[in-house]
Amino acid sequence: MCNFAPVMAVSKTRIMLVDVARQLFAKNGVDDTTMNDIAVASGKGRRTLYTYFKNKEEIYYAVIESELERMSDRMTMVARKANDCETRLVNLIYAHLSLIKEAVLRNGNLRAQFFRDIWKVETVRKHFDEVEIKLMREIITEGVQRGVFDVPDINMTVQILHFCAKGLEVPYIYGRVGAGMGMSMSRPIVRQIIHRAMTPMSTLMYEYNKEISNK
Repeated sequence: MCNFAPVMAVSKTRIMLVDVARQLFAKNGVDDTTMNDIAVASGKGRRTLYTYFKNKEEIYYAVIESELERMSDRMTMVARKANDCETRLVNLIYAHLSLIKEAVLRNGNLRAQFFRDIWKVETVRKHFDEVEIKLMREIITEGVQRGVFDVPDINMTVQILHFCAKGLEVPYIYGRVGAGMGMSMSRPIVRQIIHRAMTPMSTLMYEYNKEISNK
């Protein structure tokens, strides 16, 4: 047991330093926060801080990584909740958008830096993207196996959906998606798009004929 204690202590210290830095970045912005500010606020001192991070840029990326890791865990939970593949896929897309928005708004002044450095952040969010792509692939593969989805190429479909979700991030954060009619109104539209694009033609024809007969 003693052998593991130092490792756990190191991990807890790093986590604490990252959280302190995140709070300072959110309050003051990255440019107006110094390594000394982080050291003082953490109560650990500059020597301890520099043991874990060489410079402010390194701890900034650690902050972004910690946010994305937290979001990845929550997305995984969302993706595996419902039995219906279509519902799970829509929920995953909206979890992606909501979590990105929550992270940006939660971090105050950090959000300006986040968007200014979006191409640098792109390299940090690689794991987050990989998790989402894996979850999408699992859901769509299961849907195809169940006969719920009919797609010519699962990997290509996953790539397109993933890039569409990423492309909606900024408009969603700023409330431009569904502007004037409420953000909640966009969900049934996204679901309809997925349903029409991925449902087998025989099922769509059955639904159409049923709808006509009920009129």
